[in-house]
This record gives sequence, C-alpha cells and structure tokens, in this order.
Amino acid sequence: MLNFKAKELGMSDSIKHECGIAFLRLRKPLDFYREKYGTPLYGVNKMYLLMEKQHNRGQDGAGIANIKLDPEPGYRYISRVRSIDPQPIKDVFEKVSGRFNEAKKTDPSIFSDTKRLKRELAFTGELFLGHLRYGTYGKNSIENCHPFLRQNNRISKNLIVAGNFNLTNVDEMFQELVEYGLHPKEKADTVTVMEKIGHFLDTEVDAIYRKHRDLGKTRQEAVDAIPAELDLAKVLRQASVRFDGGYAMCGLVGHGDGFVLRDPNGIRPAYYYEDDEVSVVCSERAVIQTVFNVPFESIIELPPGHAFISKKDGTSKIECINEPGEYKACSFERIYFSRGSDAEIYAERKELGRRVVPQILEAINYDVENTVFSFIPNTAESAFYGMIKGVEEYANRHKVELIKAKAHELDEAGLIEIINERPRVEKLAIKDVKLRTFITDDDHRDDMVTHVYDITYGTVRPGIDNIVIIDDSIVRGTTLKKSIIKMLSRLKPKSIIVVSSAPQIRYPDCYGIDMAKVGDFVAFRAAIELLKERGLWSVVEDAYNKAKQLEKEGKLDTENCAQKLFEGFSDTELSEKIAELVTDDDIECEVKVVYQTVENLHIACPKNLGDWYFTGNYPTPGGTRVSNRALINYVEGKNVRAY
Repeated sequence: MLNFKAKELGMSDSIKHECGIAFLRLRKPLDFYREKYGTPLYGVNKMYLLMEKQHNRGQDGAGIANIKLDPEPGYRYISRVRSIDPQPIKDVFEKVSGRFNEAKKTDPSIFSDTKRLKRELAFTGELFLGHLRYGTYGKNSIENCHPFLRQNNRISKNLIVAGNFNLTNVDEMFQELVEYGLHPKEKADTVTVMEKIGHFLDTEVDAIYRKHRDLGKTRQEAVDAIPAELDLAKVLRQASVRFDGGYAMCGLVGHGDGFVLRDPNGIRPAYYYEDDEVSVVCSERAVIQTVFNVPFESIIELPPGHAFISKKDGTSKIECINEPGEYKACSFERIYFSRGSDAEIYAERKELGRRVVPQILEAINYDVENTVFSFIPNTAESAFYGMIKGVEEYANRHKVELIKAKAHELDEAGLIEIINERPRVEKLAIKDVKLRTFITDDDHRDDMVTHVYDITYGTVRPGIDNIVIIDDSIVRGTTLKKSIIKMLSRLKPKSIIVVSSAPQIRYPDCYGIDMAKVGDFVAFRAAIELLKERGLWSVVEDAYNKAKQLEKEGKLDTENCAQKLFEGFSDTELSEKIAELVTDDDIECEVKVVYQTVENLHIACPKNLGDWYFTGNYPTPGGTRVSNRALINYVEGKNVRAY
C-alpha cells in the first residue's frame, strides 16, 4: 500500500531546502536575567522563539545544544536534544522544559540559586546552538539531525557543529582526512566538516598546551591558558581552505568559544546582533528583529568569507577567514525560502509580482475586465499583491486615456463607472493541508493528488473569464499538472494563465536545495522536447560528449556543458512548451505559463544575485561540476543525484 502525504508548504512544487540556524551567547551571569526578566531560563526561552520563528526552514528535524562556562569537574557541561518527531521543535523543547518542570515540583528553590541550577540542570549554560533540518537527501534519522557532537575528555577539544550547508567536494575532503591519519565514521558533509575542524582544533589545543608545559607551567596552568589563546580564526582558515559550496557553519567549543562561518560567495544567509546582554546569529534577520524587539538597522549581515567569533570571556569579533568571492547570495531566499515578514524581502516579493505584469497583460490580450486574479497559497501571496498593484497601475493609465478620449460625452454616471473599474481578485485555490490518501495503484493515486488543492466555485464566469494565478516558482510542474490546472479547469474559464514569480529553473542546485536531477525540471524537459521535435538531438549528444571529455581530463568544473541545450530557444518558446507539458489532453481551456525574466529578478532582488538554477552560472567550481554530472546522468539514464 502506498501512502501519499501532502506536505504543508507554500509553493505548489514543494522542494526541500535551506536549513535554519540559531546561535545565542548570554553575555551576563544567569542572575542578571533572573532579576531583569524574572527567570534564569531566559536563554532557553529565547532559543525556543528563535527556532519556532524559523520553522519554515526545517520540518524534518530539530536540535539544540548548550554549553556551561567554567563547569566544576564531575558535572555535565554539554547538553543536547534532537528530534525527528512530526513536530520536532515542540518535541525538543518539551524534553528540555520537562526537566525544569520536574525540578519545580521537587525543589522550586533551585531557581533562586542560579549557581546550583547551572550545576545540576541541563540547558542552563551560557552558549546555545539550535538547528532546523530540511533533509535534502538521505534518511530522515536522528543520526542526521544537527547539532553533531565530537567528544573528548579535554574540555577544549569538545566540538559541537551545526549548519545550513551543502558542500560539493565531500569526497575530496574525506580523502584529506584519511591522509591526516584519521578514520571518519561516515562520508557525509556534516561529519567531514566536523572532523576537519576538529582535527585543526586538536592541533591548536595541543600546541598551546605544549608551549606552556615547555615553559615550566603545571598541567592545569597549561589547560587554563587554552581558552584565552585559542585562535579560532586560524583553526577555521586551516579547516575551510578547500570547502566548495554554500554554508553558514556554526560551532561551539567545550570551554565556551563559538563561531558562525559564512561561505566566500555569501550563498547561504547569516545575520547577527549584539548588545551588552546577548550575541545572536540566525539565518534570517526578521527573526532576530521579532524575538529581541530591536530595530532593523541594528541587525547586520555577516560578510561573505567571514566568521562571527565569540570568545569564552564574552568578547566577540568579525574576522575574515577566506577571501570573499563574487557576491552571489541565493535568490531563492528572497523568492520563497525566507519569512516574508522581513521588510526588504516583503518589498522584493511584491516587486517580483509587479515586474511580471507586462507578460500577463499580453497573455490575456489586455482583457483585465474579464480576468480573475488569484494566487497559490501561501508564500505567493506577497508576489500577488505586487501583481495586483501592477495591474492597477495599467488599469489607471487606461482609465485616464478613456476619460480623455470621452471627455466631451461623459456624464457623472459614466465617469463613476470608469473610476470604479478595478482588477477582479478572488481566492480561487485553497490548500487542503490535512489531506491524506491511502491508495494502492498509480491511476487512483493521481486522482487523489488532484484534490491536494480545492477551488472556490461561483467566482468565474464560464467561457468568459480568464484565470491568472501566481505561484513563487514552478520546479517540476507535477502538482501544476495533476492538481492545480485540473481543479481550476472545473470552473470552465476561457483560459488559465499560470504565473511564476521566479524564472525558469533549468539547472541543478548543490548548495542546499533539493534540486539535483535535471530530468525532474519541467523547463529542462521542455528544452529536450523542443530539441527532439526540431531534429536537434545532436545538441544533446555534443554537450554530453564534451562533458565526458572534461570528466576524463579532470576538468569537469571548467565549463557548464548543459547551457548548450538552452542556447537555441527563447524564454517564450520554452514557456509555450512547458504549458503543453503541464496540460493534460482532457483540459478544454487554453493554458499558458508566464515566467519572470532573470533581468527583472535581479532588479527586484538586487542584493541576492545568485541565479545559477536559472542561468547555469555557478559561483563555485563544484557547482559547474555538479551540473555536468547531472547532464551525464540524464543522458546515461541514471536516476541518481549529481552530488
């Protein structure tokens, strides 16, 4: 028996993506928070909010770790809880708070004695690291959940790692670890990253210890010197020099240092805020703004290639770790992934909707009067507002021209009629997030998939009205074909125009988004169909042969051969073919697909220019290598990931 589950996500073609991070350092003693905020559990409470406000970034798992400063020997100083429960954040914090609730019942006085509280109860330390997981591939097991822990009996060699990252050269780094004489337990990027940072951390700790022992210091004096002298920036430079990918990588060292390291191209996001009470780093700016109620301008983007480093003594600094490259922050963060409550992101999403209006007007032959405008819930709503604004701007210009043309014959009633004309807006598509179906064969399963979305009846005049419906992006086109278009066609419109606020997704991602097989992309399939129809299959063969030659020469990262497949087609030609591919034969009305242009994407989102999934222009050599591997896999009929 097959089980189909409709996930509660915004975009119609849901893709797993970007994880979320939350780093928090309390810069005051626990008594300060107890006296000012009425609880010594200020850190735990803030971590819950930081993670809950980023739940959009990870629904497969969650984890939190905590380190206590200056622990007494014989007492635990590292705490960690992870969960893959259907509601992982809730599960994690129920486990954490359960310990506090039990203590309140048995010995409530412990909360007035912060020294004893910190010694005896978990998650009462000063340093926190939280993670929300969207698994881009692999099993969703507890072992895959961050934070990861590398344990050692020497306090400064303990390392906790979590992050929002994907690296393209894990095999290469794994081999480096083997050459160091290590024996990694797993070939995965998180484990590899942790072991590589851990290797250089061990080396640095040992060097400081030996230096002080050689100076005649006691063992304890040598150990006590490590926190102040440990150069985390040096450790990170040595460990990350050959990282290829997008990352916001976080770590805690057992004695109380911490860091967040961002990739040189700024692919993955990270923002930080500091005052005299806290240091905090998160994947999204709006989260910090909400949780700590601080001004927008006080939250700073961590520069690419830099690390936020927090020392045990509470001081912090921003240090350059790797030379920044061309700034290529992921544009999908602005289109879909990040919360729309961020002021800039909200404005940019509206502008994405407004920018695509000229193509929409052309698609409906400028017949605004007989068109119903709507959106795919939920994340396309902001782009929808921008789209309506753009249509209203066109309608207002049309009204002015009409009034000028009829100035001598218009009476008051006629003028009011013109002024009152506005775009017709309806909520046509409704996401049935609780739908669960249990079916036994593909034919019946497809019928059930149709009902992932419901429609609002009585909103469209059959045979007269066009439907324009906007989504954030169209990746595979599967839900579009099997659900959205089928359901909307029941309203019997004159035509259905599906609008994507993002450009055509043509190439794989390898930096944290689950888009690794080009055959899954409807834009790629459209190019393949056009090449077949026009007798140009040799273009595919030439691109494949070139990629194989580059692979043989060890130069697979020097040229993106897959770009050749798209060179002979305009965006419009591909969009028309995509419309054919997502329309079943039983659909009676005309279906059109309209995409954002790359040029307008960059105008709307000027800070996030990473567009490799649209253009094939990757910011790292590993991205180009992955694209070529994906092409090779497709031509050879291998339904496997390219990295």
